[in-house]
Amino acid sequence: MKNNLIVPPATIGIIGGGQLGRMMAEAAKPMGYNVIILDPQPNSPAGQVSDDQIIAEYDDVIALTKLAKRCDVLTYEFENVDTDALKQVSDLVSVTQGTNLLKVTSDRLLEKEFIQRAGLPVTNFANVESIDDLPAAAAKIGYPAILKTRSGGYDGHGQWNIDNETQMQAVLHRLNGKIDVPLILEKKLAFDQEISIMVTRDGNQEVKTWPIAQNTHQDHILKTTVVNDELSPKLVQAAHEYAGKIAHALDLSGVLGIEMFVVGDEVYVNELAPRPHNSGHYSIEGCNVSQFEGHIRSITGLPIAPIEQLDDSIRMINLLGDQITQARNDLVSHPEWHFHDYQKDQIKPKRKMGHITVLGAKNSTDLAEWENTHHENI
Repeated sequence: MKNNLIVPPATIGIIGGGQLGRMMAEAAKPMGYNVIILDPQPNSPAGQVSDDQIIAEYDDVIALTKLAKRCDVLTYEFENVDTDALKQVSDLVSVTQGTNLLKVTSDRLLEKEFIQRAGLPVTNFANVESIDDLPAAAAKIGYPAILKTRSGGYDGHGQWNIDNETQMQAVLHRLNGKIDVPLILEKKLAFDQEISIMVTRDGNQEVKTWPIAQNTHQDHILKTTVVNDELSPKLVQAAHEYAGKIAHALDLSGVLGIEMFVVGDEVYVNELAPRPHNSGHYSIEGCNVSQFEGHIRSITGLPIAPIEQLDDSIRMINLLGDQITQARNDLVSHPEWHFHDYQKDQIKPKRKMGHITVLGAKNSTDLAEWENTHHENI
């Protein structure tokens, strides 16, 4: 981790103009930083709240060079960044997160191997270099399992459930000759709960972790995050310890989201995200320092205060598809809502359009009831 101090009014460049870039910019601007976005979508969610946007593809080296020359530090909002392009501009601008973090987290096989080398619990897995290797991998791993592309894919894209031999043969038939990217087969864990934790290191290389999020997914998309005091002290301690080990092993700069499975009284590391994470959005209103402010402070070398949870009960829900329209219409009746509209150009099914966070037990219950009666219309 490079420890160069970058103070306002320096300029931060963000590769990616989605909601994560937007909330990074919203954290950076009050601190006095200038923000420039690189994204191919004109008037992107992040571009709307930033000082400028360069409209270009993420792997456009000419555009990336232009961005680098105008910035003091470069960061990104997603893991599938072209690392070669990033290396080409690293002599023009500070890239405190480096490229090794991207290399590890953009390839599920390398990621699993890294977690394993760090001595942390991870589910069994096998490399599937080509679809012809699937039967051998299934024989090694056993069922139930899940087949994933090693890179790319999100919110359930590029994933196939394989719960038995019949499904394995069906997937083999379906993908044979139609997919030519490396895959990984992972054994499914009979987990009791999905949790996540955000971690970073500040300018003094001190590890900072946020309260553990308890997550509910549907169709591989995060629906709800709850933060309370219901987890056992043993699980809480393990998750924070694992986060610290991972942060040091990666020489971490910036926020890293760590998804985990709870199996009994054990915690297994599932996936790493080299950026602020959807399940950490609650921290904007629920903590004294949000994951986005923490990210900005980390990449610029600033210190971060000890993270404090501001209420015993916090709930965050994603607004998918036309749920955003329902929430906009109901906003007049819910002063307790911390309402975030990403202002995306189109409403699409299962697309993350915004989120709502509430603090307090009653508000959490009320938001859960609203969500249960206001489903996305697909």
